[in-house]
Amino acid sequence: CVQFLQYYYQRGCLYRLRALGERNHLDLTVEGFQSWMWRGLTFLLPFLFCGHFWQLYNAITLFELSSHEECREWQVFVLALTFLVLFLGNFLTTLKVVHTKLQKNRSEAKKL
Repeated sequence: CVQFLQYYYQRGCLYRLRALGERNHLDLTVEGFQSWMWRGLTFLLPFLFCGHFWQLYNAITLFELSSHEECREWQVFVLALTFLVLFLGNFLTTLKVVHTKLQKNRSEAKKL
C-alpha cells in the first residue's frame, strides 16, 4: 500500500516537471495525478511513518521471541536485527528529508 502511494507521489512530481518543461516526455509515459487531490509529501508521510513503526514493532517482537528460552534458532535474532536496521535507515532518512524540506521552505520564505 505504501509503495503504491509512493508511486503516485513520484508520478505526480514527474508530471509537474514535465508540464513545466523541465523534463523530457520520455521521463513519464502516463498521466500524473492531480495535485489538488493530495498535497505532495504531507499526504504520504503518515503512511510512511506507519510502515516505519511496523518495522520497529516487528524488530521488538522478534527480539523478544529470540530471547525466549525455547527459541534456539539464530534466524529469529538475525531477522530482528534486519528489521531494526530497516527501521533506523528508513526512519532517519525520512526525518532528514522532512527536515531539509522545512529548512528550504523557511529560507525561501525569508527571501520573500
